[in-house]
Amino acid sequence: MLDRNGPLRGLRVVEMAGLGPAPFACMMLADMGAEVIRIARPGQKPMFGIAQKHNLYDRSRQSVTLDLRNPDDRAQAQTLIAKAEVVIEGFRPGVMERLGLGPVHMMAANPALVYGRMTGWGQDGPLRDRAGHDLNYMAISGALWSIGPAGAPPPPPQNIIADLAGGGMMLLAGVLAGVLHARGTGQGQVVDACMSDGAALMMLMQYGLMAAGVHKDEARGGNILNGGLASYRCYETACGGYVALGPLEPQFFAELLAQLGLSDDPRFADQYGDQDAMKAALETLFHSKPRTHWQEILERVDACFAPVLSMSEAPDYPHNVARGTFVATDGIVQPGPVPRFSHTPSDPPTHGDAGMITVEDVLKSWA
Repeated sequence: MLDRNGPLRGLRVVEMAGLGPAPFACMMLADMGAEVIRIARPGQKPMFGIAQKHNLYDRSRQSVTLDLRNPDDRAQAQTLIAKAEVVIEGFRPGVMERLGLGPVHMMAANPALVYGRMTGWGQDGPLRDRAGHDLNYMAISGALWSIGPAGAPPPPPQNIIADLAGGGMMLLAGVLAGVLHARGTGQGQVVDACMSDGAALMMLMQYGLMAAGVHKDEARGGNILNGGLASYRCYETACGGYVALGPLEPQFFAELLAQLGLSDDPRFADQYGDQDAMKAALETLFHSKPRTHWQEILERVDACFAPVLSMSEAPDYPHNVARGTFVATDGIVQPGPVPRFSHTPSDPPTHGDAGMITVEDVLKSWA
């Protein structure tokens, strides 16, 4: 059994192995020291044909293999869940109920159980039974519409917004809140985390700005935070790399202009003036020198500047090296556990294949 340090050491979690946001939430729990046991299906493999050790969402925990269609294996799953504080599942609504592992059944055996549920569309609503992925869930939230330039389809922002921010992190927060309540009262509860809900919550500020008339829903690529502002966007440099600017506050904008020799340029007299003129000037300027040139000038001042790094570059960037942002586990470079804890630091992660164990091993450890 894995024995990991962290603020959640001693928290027993059963994870119904799946894809995306639920494994991500369980990874966060394991990174913080929880003892997470995955229940995997026989022959279950990661998506995209990768090896299990490269499936980094599954890092830092061990697995048992159970065929939940088999009554004996299903009984073993019930026994594990009855001895855990948390169970997390990411199946479509009704699947766990049909297996006899739903919240009514399991909370009768374990009244303090926190039952975390992760779905795309939610446990109810007209889309509850439909298939989907991150891009679909964020599509109905307003988030996808707001990304990208006008006159082109919204670009897929990988699986970050609905899967991870609106899904896995919301589930994590809900489960931890449920554990606090259960430990104080002995009363468990169901945590219903839904990616379409969570993606909508990620747009909270923009909905406020729209109500205030600051964000124009029809102005794709033309608002303050989605590319409309010359001082909040990316620019290509002479080497083909990019830089990211974000000096929204006037003092940081003034510093940027000073460093670029633009303080007296009338086009930049009003930060919220002619954006097209400012964009054109900055595009020409940044394209005149390589990215390293702009780093030497702007990284040392408060201009809200950063180079746009590739995944290959990011682990070697000096700030990331100094922080230990990335770690290597068995030769696999990956982001390390976050956040950092002063008194209960997390252990480095194991790879995505920490090993198979038996239910008997788990029950013996949890006795």
